[in-house]
Amino acid sequence: MKRDVFFRAICILFINCSLVNAQDISSFKEINGSVIDQKTKSKLVFADLVINGSNISTVTNTDGEFSLKIPNNLLDGTITISHLGYQKIELKISDISNDEKIYLEPSIIQLDEVKIASKFKDAKALVIETLGKKNTLYNDDNMLMTAFYRETIKKRRKNASLSEAVVQIHKQPYKNSRNDNIELIKARKKTDYSRLDTLAMKLQGGPFSNLYIDIIKYPEYIFDIENIEFYNFNFDESTQIDNSLVYVVNFEQIPGIETPLYYGKLYIDAENLALKSAVYSLNVENKRLASEMYVRKKPRKADVYPTEATYRVNYRTQNGKWHYAYSNILLTFKVDWQGKLFNSVYTLNSEMAVTDWKIMDTKLVKNNSMLFPSTILTEQVSGFSDPAFWGEYNIIEPEKSIETAIEKIKKQLERT
Repeated sequence: MKRDVFFRAICILFINCSLVNAQDISSFKEINGSVIDQKTKSKLVFADLVINGSNISTVTNTDGEFSLKIPNNLLDGTITISHLGYQKIELKISDISNDEKIYLEPSIIQLDEVKIASKFKDAKALVIETLGKKNTLYNDDNMLMTAFYRETIKKRRKNASLSEAVVQIHKQPYKNSRNDNIELIKARKKTDYSRLDTLAMKLQGGPFSNLYIDIIKYPEYIFDIENIEFYNFNFDESTQIDNSLVYVVNFEQIPGIETPLYYGKLYIDAENLALKSAVYSLNVENKRLASEMYVRKKPRKADVYPTEATYRVNYRTQNGKWHYAYSNILLTFKVDWQGKLFNSVYTLNSEMAVTDWKIMDTKLVKNNSMLFPSTILTEQVSGFSDPAFWGEYNIIEPEKSIETAIEKIKKQLERT
């Protein structure tokens, strides 16, 4: 059952570093900077940066910073910068300098409740209609997506394992029931095993876990026609994404349901009812059932259970068709050891961003580089091989804390 694959975790988390491709560095220009709230001056996380007229894109990291590699033939073009709840802007690439600070203005609009009531009986009716747009609004071609994936494991606040990969997603048309496939192009990792103690944390699924957050393609992981009755839905204040009016729908499981379900927000385009973004968490109040959903193996003398499970997915549109663009998973596990005074806390974070894509005229074919939904990425790679790789591949800029951890781990590995 797909739902089982989605939850098949054994205490782990994700992280990343920077990637480099064996291409001539003169064939592209790299720009970097940060995206900032014009009013509060705070950094904006997960802001989208897209080169207009192309499929090249990236997102800002948890420090609001970005790095974008632009082919020379696009240097005369423009970049669109957007973020949930802000007015999008367009900038000439030639006007952007290194360490550029890009400011976005908040854009909050009150939604006319009468307008909603005239179109939909309630928020649940809107969600059902949105899920029903799968066959009309979303990509109906075979697509080959280049994506950057990274996963991190932290013990408390210290980085223990860093892994990253460039993958190609063999994305099936949304209207058919065939599952997507993922091809591993290149991956690398660094691990400080001294910080993992005697407990090995591994996430089963790797990039597939992030891909399955595509609610439109895989609604069975969150809510579909079978379990949507177990949720309450209600309207929140409207907002804007890419200068378009967006319905915001809150959802949570109804009282009395023992099985852990989700709560969060759906951001739905008011004009065409496309899902633009979703941010949600699993209800982990029932420790036993939540643990059964994630933990497959654990030490006999330890209790392992999740204390947080948060998910995010963003969609992008081009030529009138929507498709998966970015997803993030944050899992926190607590390990209570019998006979020990203190517990251990591990955080698993993974994210995958589509950085380029193209439509394939022919059917996508599997090959020997394909991953499986049961793949553990950290077991597919060893060390930091092929350091000359990654040049033109766009990545999510690593956070400063991650960069520091990478350098420390690198020095430790060199000594050993």
